[in-house]
Amino acid sequence: MIYPTARSVVLVALGAPAALVIGVVVPQYWYFGLIWIAIMGALILLDALAAKRARRLDVEIDKPSTTGVGEAFTVTSRLCFREGDGTIERRGTPQQIEVALGIDEKLDAGGGRRGRTFMIDGRAEHDTVFTANRRGKATIGHLWARWTGPLGLAWIQTRDYFGTEILVTPNIGFIQDKGIQLYLRDAAYGLIAQLDRGDGTEFDSMTEFQSGMDRRTIDWKQSARHTTLLAKEYRTERNNHIVFALDAGRTMCEPIDGLPRIDRAISAALLTGYVALKAGDRASLFAFAGRPQLASPTVTGARAFSALQRAAADIEYAPEESNYTLALTTLASQLHHRSLVIVFTDFADPTSAELMLRSAGRLLDRHLVLFVVLRDAELTALAQKKPEEPDDVSRAVAASALLRERAIVIARLQRMGAHVLEANHDEVGTRLVANYIDLKRRSLI
Repeated sequence: MIYPTARSVVLVALGAPAALVIGVVVPQYWYFGLIWIAIMGALILLDALAAKRARRLDVEIDKPSTTGVGEAFTVTSRLCFREGDGTIERRGTPQQIEVALGIDEKLDAGGGRRGRTFMIDGRAEHDTVFTANRRGKATIGHLWARWTGPLGLAWIQTRDYFGTEILVTPNIGFIQDKGIQLYLRDAAYGLIAQLDRGDGTEFDSMTEFQSGMDRRTIDWKQSARHTTLLAKEYRTERNNHIVFALDAGRTMCEPIDGLPRIDRAISAALLTGYVALKAGDRASLFAFAGRPQLASPTVTGARAFSALQRAAADIEYAPEESNYTLALTTLASQLHHRSLVIVFTDFADPTSAELMLRSAGRLLDRHLVLFVVLRDAELTALAQKKPEEPDDVSRAVAASALLRERAIVIARLQRMGAHVLEANHDEVGTRLVANYIDLKRRSLI
């Protein structure tokens, strides 16, 4: 495609006032204005003919095959002009070339999809930084490239279609981060290892009684036989079943700090699932919206963590209201032993909250249930904002009412016997791990 640059448009426009003056002062030479336009048209055509041909441009892109949701990654565009024999053409190439990439809604370039780069020794490279904001297969479609002729009067533009895909998976990069690795090591091998002995319900061994130990653990018969005070040592039960129930309905698909709530919940579930598998427990995923979406097989052992990750990648965004009655009833029918059910959800309105409370009561009859709710910082900010105009008062009243209803639902869940964790999105993972370890320590599972 060939079209004029802004410079040529300005030059043509500058000829209009001169043509108008000539037409008024010397009417018989009115056609001088047309001559100027014709001259500019000829210059634009010559500039386009002198520019490098689009068919000689060779374009390729370099991108990662997978990335985590919320992570930034770089796509590199490489361009060069080639001779007829395929060698790179280094003479007469444009000094600058502009590049733009076409992406779908799963990727965000922050307004930087388009950029300009310099050609050096016949080659040009341009890096575009994207952020994956939704899971699934993200597509990079077209790549547009354009450059000007020697006079800068005409654009030569090409469009190449790639249709290449990038698989956006749940973000588990934090597990590989050094700081989180140290935390997980302490949690899995330190705190949980301490829970193995000294607390719990399963008898482990006999040990010599020491000051500070519970006197109720003294075994008097064994102490009399060995003529020294011996105490029973217990350990926390292993092989508990942990179920992560994720609400993927409309409310959980709303973004919080740039990412959907469901993706925040998946990251927290995977982190806790990793620790649970390390601790010797079993884990599975259950996702629902208007109907149950996914029920993964129960896995055990740290090596099975990849199976949890693959199952989490299949959770779909559902733009529909969540059916708590159907989902939690289905989940309860699939659980044949007492389990720890961790429900990630949000309370959108009193009606759905009431249905959730009724359904949760059936789970609480047999299982230990922990509800995880992401704190709504936006609502809190609206409720606490100092009003500057009448609309601010209305927004503050509405936000306060929603927060009050939310607090009522949480209080009712706690009275029913459920555990509730409300945390900010950036700390929900670590706080959930701490809650899980505490429940194991207290032998509540």
